[in-house]
Amino acid sequence: MSKKTILLIEDDSVLGEVMKKRVETEGYNCYWEHDGKDGMTRLFEVHPDLVLLDIVMPNMNGYEVLEMINADKTLSAIPIIVISNSGQPVEIEKILKLGAKDYIVKAHFSPDEVLEKVKNLIGPGGEDSAAKPHATHHAKSPENTKILIMEDEPMLSDIVSTRFKQEHYQVFLANDGEVGLAMAKDVHPDLVLLDLLMPGTSGFEVLKKLKEDNSLAKIPVVVFSNLVQGREIEECHRLGAADFLVKAKFTPTQIVKRVQSILEKQPR
Repeated sequence: MSKKTILLIEDDSVLGEVMKKRVETEGYNCYWEHDGKDGMTRLFEVHPDLVLLDIVMPNMNGYEVLEMINADKTLSAIPIIVISNSGQPVEIEKILKLGAKDYIVKAHFSPDEVLEKVKNLIGPGGEDSAAKPHATHHAKSPENTKILIMEDEPMLSDIVSTRFKQEHYQVFLANDGEVGLAMAKDVHPDLVLLDLLMPGTSGFEVLKKLKEDNSLAKIPVVVFSNLVQGREIEECHRLGAADFLVKAKFTPTQIVKRVQSILEKQPR
């Protein structure tokens, strides 16, 4: 069975990378364009089996793309799933009238939910639909490595955790500091990815408590934050953080690679 093709039209680089990787992991071919105009050009070139479409984009927005597809007899049968920031009923109604088959609100979605909708519309990806493990070199295999992500922003938490799961890591999620500390004591992760600004117990307090606990102190902690003042970075390192990553400057793939590099240095 030949691979099915998905065209992703999305201008958000983080979300685009995550979704492209996710659908390719499921065996689909995926083309990714960053604006509506280039998306339409690619659409005519490849005639994909399905389109994943953002609404707010440069050059040509998602509504204009939908109108052009709906007006072209050679394209109008292609199923379209819209992924947008707005969940207003009037917008959803307009999108469905323009021919979209489904609608997902970005703030509430997960890549797995998108894949489920894709499979319902066009079936599995094809010959490579089974996910294949990626090569890794750190002391423990990903399947036996636990990553604890402490992050209170649901979408970011979902995107980053999905990227780790694609590499077959065990992933645990906590949306505040107290829950994260309790989970760390319970599962004893191999690495903690820690946000600084969380409700309740802050990331600084979490880091301090982790390093004061003899049973958890050796677990590497990677701080993941947009607080980039020199004093915050210095304080994190003083408290024992293994690394400090600025959210706005790292893609999910880069985060995974940085974590892998740290894990490779850990004793068995």
